[in-house]
Amino acid sequence: MLTVTVKMEYFSRQPKAFLTALEAILVLGVGWVDYITGPEYSLLLLYLIPVLTTAWFVGKWASVAISVESAAVLLVVDLVWQKFSSESVALYWNELSNLVFFLLVTYIIASLKSAFEREKLAAGTDSLTGVASRRHFYELADAEINRLKRYGHPFTVCYIDIDNFKQINDAFGHGEGDKLLSQIAESIRNNMRRTDVVGRLGGDEFALLMPETGEDVALNVVGKVRALQDIAQKRGLTITLSIGMVIYLSPPDNVEEMIKRADALMYSVKTGGKNNVKYEVAGRAETDRSEM
Repeated sequence: MLTVTVKMEYFSRQPKAFLTALEAILVLGVGWVDYITGPEYSLLLLYLIPVLTTAWFVGKWASVAISVESAAVLLVVDLVWQKFSSESVALYWNELSNLVFFLLVTYIIASLKSAFEREKLAAGTDSLTGVASRRHFYELADAEINRLKRYGHPFTVCYIDIDNFKQINDAFGHGEGDKLLSQIAESIRNNMRRTDVVGRLGGDEFALLMPETGEDVALNVVGKVRALQDIAQKRGLTITLSIGMVIYLSPPDNVEEMIKRADALMYSVKTGGKNNVKYEVAGRAETDRSEM
């Protein structure tokens, strides 16, 4: 199963033009095998292989082209072997049936791929705010830890909690609270770099993942995040943010440890009066801890 997954990932990364050309050559190869094996054997299922793979890895229209090529090659092979006369209605009816069959398979596989992509996107996105879901955020964070282990590039993670959010829900209702969460999430996302990731870990708690980010840049980004609490004030609401941040110069053991460390810093802000940022740099001879 792992081998199949690896192969699918490999094909997914290849240029679509290359894959289309490869499948077109494969059709010709199947046609050659069909010719040398003679008319006694039907190789229709072998023609399906490039049709299926093109529909999944390249797209519907490329698969339509491969389907037409496959039907044409089948027609040529039948004519060479004089399975039917060139004027035979049965010949063209059979080849038309083959083409319709290939196109039907193309439609089914392309539809399944679209549904799979939609499900994959939905699984990685928080339904309320549109940012990364907890599971997807953990997957991306794990990849960043491995990148730091391999290449030594630093990264930063922040744990953000909206202070007194329960009071907002109690005073204005959960609908207003949900709108506020969505606006804050959108504003955070819009004010971060394209390579940065914001995820909702649950309730009113968010996390930021900033790849290849050291202390100076991280502090600048967090400063922008804190300024976003003005959104609530414009709507007549008063909120503040408690943030714990860790700049990793050496990798943590796992994502759970990474989140726990940032969460502990955030909690110390909560117990110390809220509305602040506490951060540390992990990986120096001695860990530096500071507040903004």
